[in-house]
Amino acid sequence: MTKPKAVLIDRHPGRSAQTIGMAVVLGTDPDLIHEPSVGVVGTKGDSQCYLGVLAKVEAIHERLKGRIGRGQGQLALRLVQPEYTIATSDGIRNGTREMRYSLIGREVTNEALCEHLSATGLAGTIAVVACDKPPVGTLAALLEHNMPSIIMSDGPIHPGKDPKTGEALDIVSAYQVAGHPDAAYRHHIACHSCPGIGSCGGMFTYNTMQTFIGAVGMQPLHMVAPASDDPRRLNEFPNELVDLLANLIEKDLKPRDIVVRDSIRNAVIVAMAIGGSTNVTLHAPEIARAAGFGNFWKDVMTPEEFNHLSQYVVPVLTDARPYGKYSMVDIDEVGGVQVIVRELLEAGLLNGSVLTCTGETLAKQIERLGTKRVDGRVVYPVAKPYKPTGGLRVLGGNLSPDFSAILKLAGVEGGLDNNVFKGNARVFEGEQALLDALDKAPDRFQNHDMVIVRYEGPSGAPGMPEMLDPTSRITTLCRERNIVIALMTDARFSGGSVGLVIGHVGPEAALGGPIALIEDGDEIIVDLDRNELNCTQLTDKAVYAKRKAAWDKVVASNGGIHPKCGIADTRLLHRARLTAVAATRGAGLHPNRDVWVRAPRSSEKSGFVPKNKYRPETDKAF
Repeated sequence: MTKPKAVLIDRHPGRSAQTIGMAVVLGTDPDLIHEPSVGVVGTKGDSQCYLGVLAKVEAIHERLKGRIGRGQGQLALRLVQPEYTIATSDGIRNGTREMRYSLIGREVTNEALCEHLSATGLAGTIAVVACDKPPVGTLAALLEHNMPSIIMSDGPIHPGKDPKTGEALDIVSAYQVAGHPDAAYRHHIACHSCPGIGSCGGMFTYNTMQTFIGAVGMQPLHMVAPASDDPRRLNEFPNELVDLLANLIEKDLKPRDIVVRDSIRNAVIVAMAIGGSTNVTLHAPEIARAAGFGNFWKDVMTPEEFNHLSQYVVPVLTDARPYGKYSMVDIDEVGGVQVIVRELLEAGLLNGSVLTCTGETLAKQIERLGTKRVDGRVVYPVAKPYKPTGGLRVLGGNLSPDFSAILKLAGVEGGLDNNVFKGNARVFEGEQALLDALDKAPDRFQNHDMVIVRYEGPSGAPGMPEMLDPTSRITTLCRERNIVIALMTDARFSGGSVGLVIGHVGPEAALGGPIALIEDGDEIIVDLDRNELNCTQLTDKAVYAKRKAAWDKVVASNGGIHPKCGIADTRLLHRARLTAVAATRGAGLHPNRDVWVRAPRSSEKSGFVPKNKYRPETDKAF
């Protein structure tokens, strides 16, 4: 077997003492302590999303332990004990100030694993991930370390069921009844929405990013969709993962050989096709950064390409929650994520020649798995899709000069007249002010209000919390009254949010972006033909200058920070305030971003362009 290149422990007796002791405790050969190390990592947290991780990590660790040795077919490597990172629960924390730690948790995971991988000198890693931020932080750390590695998601939760009505439930169901007047009914839904273990089961951010990680090549596709309690995750997949890791080590195939420009583009296209979470436009730039690309929106995919694909090339293929009916478990029952990938490959929308963690190309992996064709009920064909256009759209305009604003078009339930929404601004200085209004005076919200929530961006909150609580209440309000209320914010959304909601508006209010200058009653226009988000009043340069001067005066009188920004009362929040980059860069905590581009790849161009099968007579291929 090819010897992995890694930091080796030398033969100094002081530095060898604990490795010898560890080998004895773990039951491995002490003679291997000077070899490169391998191990398993996982994530612990305070919700049921993470409850299944420990058992999978232990099962994989035992399989690894059984393969360690100098015999035929064994791995002559040093085994280290499993390591865990920590994470918070998005589901429990939405609508609270603790939600500011959610996206920061991606950074904490990245840094904790960076310390473990690099300081331990791991030459091979199997990662078990859960929820939605830790998987991205984990993948980023594996890309930075760049030694043979493979990921397995812990798996989604099964849907709940209302015992009275038989209706399928999930965590979004519970958030959508938060404003219901009957406390007993609210409790009834909460009791039945999240049975068992596993991460959120709809096509929210967790399953968007697990599918992304599979499509980008770092997770075997057939391991994405099975439920957390699926027996394969303990009985079959651990052996497969150890075999695959051994193969990666043998071939010296590393994460940056797998996560290349075209594989990232593949994963973005798949995210569009599943109507995935808006968070993908935060996580894809972070993954691209860790893979060595300086600027996702320049080196991997431009905003114009993104929108062209979503508008004219990539349809939504899945009838999935929150915009549809089915869960990830249902997708697994009809063949899994590989069914979606096969359909897109055969339609010419993906590059099948990129390598994956199985050691095969994406196309070969699909072929080996004996992948089924789409069933037409849960997963639709490209020729007759569930929705004709892709699920995501990025917007420019005078409110989004960074071209950062993101809309989950798959979740829009109404309000667009010929692809245009016009509304009157209702400004809220922070999420809590909006929640208070929804609690105390929901009837004051009117048809075609454009709710503005600001000072909740990466620096302003700080931490850029997601807003599943207010968006869910607004969705219920709109359905009950048959009206349309839109929302825009410099914060972000849960993948479970639906409605005409626009996040990541940048520059954020805390940095003096145009969203900070909107006043109550301003006309806000969302134009999806032009992909623009505009405030009519701010087109007047004199009005803009007057409002900006007033804003600057308030900030100057408050020590350089707008008084409506959240309080950064911990070292971690203070760090986020001072170091967070913009949403277009992933909203991570690394202001000197160019330092992190360890292997510039801006010249890496394959020339692969998905086939344009939609409106080619009116729109040029990019």
